[in-house]
Amino acid sequence: MRVKDTLNIGKTKFPMRGRLPETEAQREKLWEDNKVYEQRQKLNQGKPTFILHDGPPYANGNIHIGHAMNKISKDFIVRYKSMAGFRAPYVPGWDTHGLPIEHQLTKMGYDRKKMSTTEFRDLCRKFALEQVDKQRTDFKRLGVSGEWDNPYLTLAKEFEAQQIKVFGAFAKKGLLYQAKKPVYWSWSSESALAEAEVEYHDVVAKTAYFCEQVIDGKGRLDNDTYLVGWTTTPWTIPASEAVAVNPKIIYAVVKPANDDRKFVIADELVAKCAEKFGWDEYEVVDRLSGQDMDRMTSKHPYNDKEMLVVNGDHVTLEAGTGLVHTAPGYGDDDYQVGKKYGLPIFAPMNDQGVLTAENGPEFDGVFYQDADDISLDLLKKHHALLKQEPLEHSYPFDWRTKKPIVFRATDQWFVSIDKMRDEILNAVDEVKYYPGWGKVRLHNMLKDRGDWVISRQRVWGVPLPIFYAEDGTPIMTEETINHVSDLFREYGSNVWFERDAKDLLPEGFTSEHSPHGQFKKETDIMDVWFDSGSSHQGVLAERDYLTYPCDMYLEGSDQYRGWFNSSLICSVVLSGHAPYKSIVSQGFTLDKDGKKMSKSIGNVIDPNKVVKQMGAEIIRLWVMSADTSADVRVSMDTFKQISDAYRKLRNTFRFLLANMADFDANDDTVSYEKLESVDQYMVVKLNRFLKEMRDLFDEYDFMTAYKKLINFVNNDLSAFYMNVAKDILYVEAKDSHARRSMQTVFYDILVTMVKLLTPILPHTTEEVWEYMDEPEQFVQLTEIPEPRTYANEEELLNKWDDFMEIRSHVLKALEEARDAKLIGKSLEAQADLYLTDSQKTLLDSMNADAGLLFGVSALHVHDADQAPADAEKFNDNVAVKVSVAAGETCQRCRMVKEDVGEDAVYPMLCARCAKLVRENFPETVATGLEK
Repeated sequence: MRVKDTLNIGKTKFPMRGRLPETEAQREKLWEDNKVYEQRQKLNQGKPTFILHDGPPYANGNIHIGHAMNKISKDFIVRYKSMAGFRAPYVPGWDTHGLPIEHQLTKMGYDRKKMSTTEFRDLCRKFALEQVDKQRTDFKRLGVSGEWDNPYLTLAKEFEAQQIKVFGAFAKKGLLYQAKKPVYWSWSSESALAEAEVEYHDVVAKTAYFCEQVIDGKGRLDNDTYLVGWTTTPWTIPASEAVAVNPKIIYAVVKPANDDRKFVIADELVAKCAEKFGWDEYEVVDRLSGQDMDRMTSKHPYNDKEMLVVNGDHVTLEAGTGLVHTAPGYGDDDYQVGKKYGLPIFAPMNDQGVLTAENGPEFDGVFYQDADDISLDLLKKHHALLKQEPLEHSYPFDWRTKKPIVFRATDQWFVSIDKMRDEILNAVDEVKYYPGWGKVRLHNMLKDRGDWVISRQRVWGVPLPIFYAEDGTPIMTEETINHVSDLFREYGSNVWFERDAKDLLPEGFTSEHSPHGQFKKETDIMDVWFDSGSSHQGVLAERDYLTYPCDMYLEGSDQYRGWFNSSLICSVVLSGHAPYKSIVSQGFTLDKDGKKMSKSIGNVIDPNKVVKQMGAEIIRLWVMSADTSADVRVSMDTFKQISDAYRKLRNTFRFLLANMADFDANDDTVSYEKLESVDQYMVVKLNRFLKEMRDLFDEYDFMTAYKKLINFVNNDLSAFYMNVAKDILYVEAKDSHARRSMQTVFYDILVTMVKLLTPILPHTTEEVWEYMDEPEQFVQLTEIPEPRTYANEEELLNKWDDFMEIRSHVLKALEEARDAKLIGKSLEAQADLYLTDSQKTLLDSMNADAGLLFGVSALHVHDADQAPADAEKFNDNVAVKVSVAAGETCQRCRMVKEDVGEDAVYPMLCARCAKLVRENFPETVATGLEK
């Protein structure tokens, strides 16, 4: 028999390399074939419910790494709750209506204007469902568990029917109105946009300082006086109806030395403007307030119309002249002041951003951006341009087409936010936010939100269920709304475009506004934010196994102005409360340089590529490690670093499995009271770790949990417990108390960690589970254990913490001895330890082999005052001297001992090992051992 045959070297078939790209997909099929998700739901029947409502990603294109972070984060929470005492079904969803799908069909060569609306909508539906299938495959491959065969889709009949009823709640409360007022208008999409569909980029504008001659100065200003206006959009000057001044600002009448005209400018801005205009010498001849100027009139700089001077609090001294050219059809402030003064709401532009003849013959058929130069030339021609200069400023863009947009007055349907604002803001206070600043963010978004434009001039969406009587009166009664909802539930929203208005109304419907029984129907569709904002009804209220309000919405921080926002408004209008009890918001994924990911830049990370190269578990572990509450930088190097951490976890599982190969939990378990002291210490540490992890999971703080996990594995297990365990597990007799005590704790650690990490790394933990002799087929069908406490744990921890401090000193001294080439491995060392009386008492009370725990072959303890000068000294009066251990290396335990060969039968073994071999392998007494 060879020496190694007398050792209990752990063995396991659990592979060191995971081959994740291959094995994960096989495992996912196994889960699907065995309906593991459905089994988990059945197990959780009757438990308290936790519902995370999925924010629907848009059904267009492949998923990106931000999608992966989002869905995996949700999966962490749902899996954890499902294994921690909750019924937590997860219904994934998709946003399937909207302009991007229309754009994709246009790119594919379809012209919606050359086919019927229903034909085009059918193509949109087909495209959306294809995208859903593609994304569903990608999400499932990330290990995300849920009702993938029964997701929610905003194009589903039952969803559309519920959405119509939500619309009806707005109508019933009188919150809907139609108006011609400026909205975000995307000429590239030919539709109005909501605030959440707008992003901002810096642009360089052609600003103009120009003047308008006073016609009626109310006895304060004469006709050789000119009002100096300022604009960043010269193309809007043809639509100007007024000049706005602030009633509280003082204005100066300035007479330049080199000009016969006088000019009105805000008094505080005179010096700044004079420098811009080249007025080296000038005189202020009069001053008056904006209030004094109210309802004066002036002449348009190049069109034949009279302008009104109006008072507006929106006018400031931050830029320009303190006088603002006012076109009520092209701006919200302009519109509001125009409405107050009864000005025309004039926006002479078509849907494609092309100006019409109403601007003047020079502008007819000109794209608005090209009209800036025409307007500037006309100002020069009429001697009205005082200064033109570029200005870089932030400007709104269509978030889909990435083209600039305009503010343009069009006939639209709006939701009046003001009428419900207090109720909506009160609902914000009912919600818990992760991170906490989310409450302020959402509150401010709603506090300052304008009325919601909900109409869209497109075809792929849910139609506005509005009829018009013969006299133009809109009809949206409870009766008509419910009837349309029922039609949509039976036929889907295509029925709106397939039937005439009379066939969409309830049978026998009449209205005093249509004496001849003639009706028309609205052709606009709803804003897609109304679609997703109604999902709490289309999904949570629609499915009887879900709850409304739900427990959580989790999405990117941009959704404070998007889905969080629209959902809250819709829910408060319908039910008077928020649709969610908590919000978790996340940042965006950025490249390694902190830049936004973009296909055009080439810095996008495809999750499928990472999965094929490294496995989904690497992405999942990265998500756990990331501070998702803020923007997250990520690169392929990030995943390589995470792979190292994953390998450490995998090897830890492998070591634990290998050293429990001969352990039967039913027969070999040692009770806590009978565990060795070091093993009791580890059990307490394990349960403290478990409690901390569960508390962090409960707070959705997975990043801190990741740090705790890595620290526990690296420091408590690898650097300490598993390291000192080798001597006991390998060397001691197979059935010895010390070995079974340690294996008991190994088993406890393995079961706890496998269950605890299943929400994070389900592919890996299920693989480990296959090598464990447990009753459940899948670890996903078990419960995460509750932390245990022990009567003596505080005393035990305090004692071991003190011991571990002494141990850290010994390890430091050993490291320095290695650096000095005095020793190689620590087992070549002898440690002389110099301690105070209390420290010696501590060591004596540990009921453990201190030398083994320090990792040295020989340990000698002395009084602290005997420490030689060359000993390493520490602040707590501990001193350590490391030297080369005397003796020979035992070929079995690898320790250096002076008693090697004392037993003549075993000349290669120390006395301890010789005794163990003699007792457990008696046949070797006659045959001896081979090296």
